[in-house]
Amino acid sequence: MSKSRVYVTYPLGDNILALLRERYEVVMNPEERSLSPEELIENARGFDAVLTVSVGVNEEVARALASSCKIFANYGVGYNNIDVEAATKHGIYVSNTPDVLTDATADFAFALLLSAARRVVECDSYVRAGKKNWGPMNLIGTQVSGKTIGILGGGRIGKAVAKRAQGFNMRILYTDQRPNPDFEAETGGIFAEKNTLLSESDFVAVHVPLLPSTRHLIGAEELGLMKSSAILINDSRGPIIDEQALVTALREGVIAGAGLDVFEFEPELAPGLAELPNVVLAPHVASSTTEARVAMGELCARNIFAVLGGGTPVTCVNPEVGVKA
Repeated sequence: MSKSRVYVTYPLGDNILALLRERYEVVMNPEERSLSPEELIENARGFDAVLTVSVGVNEEVARALASSCKIFANYGVGYNNIDVEAATKHGIYVSNTPDVLTDATADFAFALLLSAARRVVECDSYVRAGKKNWGPMNLIGTQVSGKTIGILGGGRIGKAVAKRAQGFNMRILYTDQRPNPDFEAETGGIFAEKNTLLSESDFVAVHVPLLPSTRHLIGAEELGLMKSSAILINDSRGPIIDEQALVTALREGVIAGAGLDVFEFEPELAPGLAELPNVVLAPHVASSTTEARVAMGELCARNIFAVLGGGTPVTCVNPEVGVKA
């Protein structure tokens, strides 16, 4: 009996794909770029599963691959790159990789926060440039300990960020669709309406999924509510922040700084963002640890195992899909 075939849309390490290679024939796009829908259709036609990395899946793709493909196993917790409704209509499961990247993402949120607050990137450049003014008023930043952090989103990652904030003796505010007793019990966080959170926080960390209701959740009006000394952190999804409004706010001193791992039109940046000294920029690497990347690959493999074995993905986005005959 021939092996089932899995197509991987972006280059991943052998250690990440080890479990899949034990059972299936794995073919991987060798180019470090996102495939167009037309390329994805051409490359993945006839495969039993597609491991989606940095690629969009629309109605056209789902329809074209439906004759063979049983699952789009998304390599990431977010799945806004996949038209789940279209996949469901064509009988294709969609899965994601929650939980396994929570700690890595929360760690990086705090790395951005500390880097922006203490001007770490500027300090590094300063020393490398051989500058000798190392006086007491040089490159003054802002203290993190004892300050107030406002967390937009009380889910897994938001809670993990709050736990890290406890170690800095921070006052923790959070907002979500409704109060979360578990969040409060584990972190001491206080539920607040969004506008209150924005106006009272020294640091605002964004940890909500990208939905129609969260697109531009932070725009010019919201930035105007924040303290002029506040720092905004985002390693969730770029379009949650109106990036051009953020550029204006940073340039005009509406807020003091920002740390961004994601961007509204990535990999492109809003005009002027890269020139600003008061923003720390990273190329969507919040979950980029060896441990998280391998765990994400293993969870994708388990989801594919389940579906190709006639079952439902472990972390299924659309369980209403029936098992394909």
